[in-house]
Amino acid sequence: LHERSGTFVIPNPWDPGSARLLASVGFEALTSTSAGFAFSRGLPDYGVGRDTILAHVADLAAATDVPMAADLENGFGDAPETVAETIRLAGATGIVGGSIEDATGRADAPIYSLEASVDRVRAAVEAARALPFPFTLT
Repeated sequence: LHERSGTFVIPNPWDPGSARLLASVGFEALTSTSAGFAFSRGLPDYGVGRDTILAHVADLAAATDVPMAADLENGFGDAPETVAETIRLAGATGIVGGSIEDATGRADAPIYSLEASVDRVRAAVEAARALPFPFTLT
């Protein structure tokens, strides 16, 4: 879907019902919203945690037959190894892609350095390539 010509619109359901609704009106793929999910639970973005997000995206992926990607926040940790583990765990949920953000969640240093970002993305790519199916990182 990313490679064909034209615009590719991918909406962000926050629960299985909205995922089914969006798929039923013709969207060919979906991606989660970490903020929307957190807000629906009365929590701030980045306030839910990896295990809860992964269970949530597994529910979303199971709700429809269209490909599902996920907002995986910052990979749920600073270390490249943590980001890689997040990708491996995400691959077991039924999703086929995910994003790793460069935001640290810390006011004193809100964005990872370029060097740290490269290491984190490299670890995510290596983990994604090791999965037994194509996993798209954004």
